[in-house]
Amino acid sequence: MFSLLKTFITERSEASEATLNLICSHFKIVKAKRNEILVGFDEVCNGYYFINEGCLRLFTYSDDGNPITRYFGFKGGFCTALPSFIQQKSAQEYLQAIEKSELLYINHKHFFQLVDSVPQFAMIYREILEQGFINAQKRIYGFQGFDALQKVRWAIEFQPDFLMRLSNKMAASYLGISPSTLSRIKAKM
Repeated sequence: MFSLLKTFITERSEASEATLNLICSHFKIVKAKRNEILVGFDEVCNGYYFINEGCLRLFTYSDDGNPITRYFGFKGGFCTALPSFIQQKSAQEYLQAIEKSELLYINHKHFFQLVDSVPQFAMIYREILEQGFINAQKRIYGFQGFDALQKVRWAIEFQPDFLMRLSNKMAASYLGISPSTLSRIKAKM
């Protein structure tokens, strides 16, 4: 149950089996149903999730009631409502399992205890933050000048599983285009 997390850590740092076991001892298994909301809009996010199986998404709604997806987390990665998790304030977005998922959950207190006491975990946290920032910047700046076709090509290049695993509605909300436009583009590719 912790083998994927251990692999994630050892691919990024030199960690002994004792260190890996210490890190894993702070996580618990959570089973999430398809479409289950893990963190609600006005809730404080108290945990970080490592995805053993399934897919998570962070989203909110526009003023006209349409979903706007900010992030998808897939198998072998971490996902949380990061601003809420760090600041311990309302999420202002939803964290949802969009597939039946097996997750490893660590609460806020234990997460930061590991960051403070285990250098390998602190390095993982720094990498997650840096990669998240880089991906957000690429998406923001790239999407500003992209037309719909360029957005779809960007998704194929940087997130290959993205269009295969998600509904057109969810994928389109992430790309900032309509589901019908996404369907037309996919049909031409």
